[in-house]
Amino acid sequence: MKLYRYLTGPDESAFCHRVTAALNSGWDLHGPPSMTYDAGKGIVMCGQAVTKDVGGMTYSAEMKLSDY
Repeated sequence: MKLYRYLTGPDESAFCHRVTAALNSGWDLHGPPSMTYDAGKGIVMCGQAVTKDVGGMTYSAEMKLSDY
């Protein structure tokens, strides 16, 4: 089974740490990062898709993907 997550957050070190933690937990980058400017908040928002292959499991919408 392949899992997919899209990590988002302000363009700051905490976002980079979340992506780094996912990579070190076996997730792989899926495509390039994205960035957009939120004029209402005055901040740059980042996003990065990650995927992970997990064997022996069946997908369920109740799964907490960050646990894998």
